[in-house]
Amino acid sequence: MQPTFLSVESTETCIRIFRGGTSEPIVEQRAEPGERPYIHPVVAPDGGGVLTENAPPHHPWQHGIYVGLNDVNGVGFWEEGLRNKPTDGSFNPLRLQAIIVGPHYAAWEVETEWLDPNGQPMLVETQAWGLHDHGDRYELDLVWSLRAVTALAFGQYAYGGLFLRMPYRDEFGGQAINSEGRIGGEAEGQRARWVACCMPIEGRADQAGIAFLDHPGNAEHPVPWRVDGQLGISPSRCIAGAWQLAEGEVSTSKYRVLVFCGSTDSDVVNASWQSFASL
Repeated sequence: MQPTFLSVESTETCIRIFRGGTSEPIVEQRAEPGERPYIHPVVAPDGGGVLTENAPPHHPWQHGIYVGLNDVNGVGFWEEGLRNKPTDGSFNPLRLQAIIVGPHYAAWEVETEWLDPNGQPMLVETQAWGLHDHGDRYELDLVWSLRAVTALAFGQYAYGGLFLRMPYRDEFGGQAINSEGRIGGEAEGQRARWVACCMPIEGRADQAGIAFLDHPGNAEHPVPWRVDGQLGISPSRCIAGAWQLAEGEVSTSKYRVLVFCGSTDSDVVNASWQSFASL
């Protein structure tokens, strides 16, 4: 499958990326006022089905591809206040800027203030995304930056960071596998260069999947991973232990999101990781 030319519709709160001749976006970035930014839907590269899920009943605070942390100076940025915890913080996305688009490439940034329970900024998060359309697959590269407005202590926790929620259903199953060959629950909490998930997707006869790739320049690489019971995955530095940022200090991490059709081909994911690792 050859890539086609990309086009974009953009507002201050939403970016929709289209392939030439299609009426539905292949990727959509949301950044609504007062809400966590996220990417959903992500459509399979062959157009057959949506690979992300928004606000599933088992975890209504999860949204396709998103970022969250559980303990930032004791404040939670994971459950979006849906359980009425007095320690939960909130998000203030700034308006989306103009997107850069080429024939098979699109780039954009999402800047968000993370606010404490009193509405005061604790940090400024920047997600700088770059989408490469290769026809039979997409690669979305992320540079994720956190700038501390005040001195911050990030606590050790079982999960947190960049997260993926796919439309997993118990009755249909699916598979998560990491770069070391560990499958499903065996990959939970384990260090790896990447983790890939594939599963049956509504609207297609075969499976499709998404892999997260951890860059070797990131802290704690190869990072420990969250792999939950519904095949949600997250490269989670916080599993390895607590860490800190001084006021004004910036932490930067790089990730690749590989979107593919069919079952996971470790050779394909490894090749993408090798390419990413050289950047």
